[in-house]
Amino acid sequence: MLKEACVENFTNVPGVIARGAKRIELCDNLAVGGTTPSVGVIKIATDYCSDKAVPVIVILRPRGGDFVYSIMEKAIMMRDLEEIIALHSHGIAVGALTAANELDKPFLEEITKLAIDNGIELVFHMAFDHIPEDKQRDALLWLGKIGFTRILTHGGPAGNTIFDNAAHIAELAKISPDMTILPGGGITKDNLVELEKVLEFTEVHGTRIV
Repeated sequence: MLKEACVENFTNVPGVIARGAKRIELCDNLAVGGTTPSVGVIKIATDYCSDKAVPVIVILRPRGGDFVYSIMEKAIMMRDLEEIIALHSHGIAVGALTAANELDKPFLEEITKLAIDNGIELVFHMAFDHIPEDKQRDALLWLGKIGFTRILTHGGPAGNTIFDNAAHIAELAKISPDMTILPGGGITKDNLVELEKVLEFTEVHGTRIV
């Protein structure tokens, strides 16, 4: 079981690695669901984790709130991506939607080209849970086609527990064998064993996963 720890800033990175985290999702402002951390935080965290052979996934998100971005916000995200690449992070977690909560395909293609050309892994974060369920299959397949390797998902409304959403997460996992479905949202080191009894998965994400 690969445990990905979602960490705000650098402060807790050494501790979660010492407790068994094998991958870091690095962000700022967890109170709003995570935003892109500063260049300094990315640099120090990436250097530290590289010495420990622990990959760092940096969240690419300019603000809290929805995932519908303006032209200027998209420009900010592309500039941040250039910095993330320069700092040798392993990957990014990103999501971008239209006002109808469907994939913002032109912008995601732009992100994908820059990331893949520079060896950056692509993860679609929990913006996926805002896509209507009847459109999630097509969205997942399209993301895999353009180069995303993993989807972080709570499997349903944030108000539901991860156990409530387990059946839908299992269905998502069946859609494409090449896409890793990463459960997250309310999973902790204390309920992980119980979740393993109702859901098969090889990776897990959380702020209190270790």
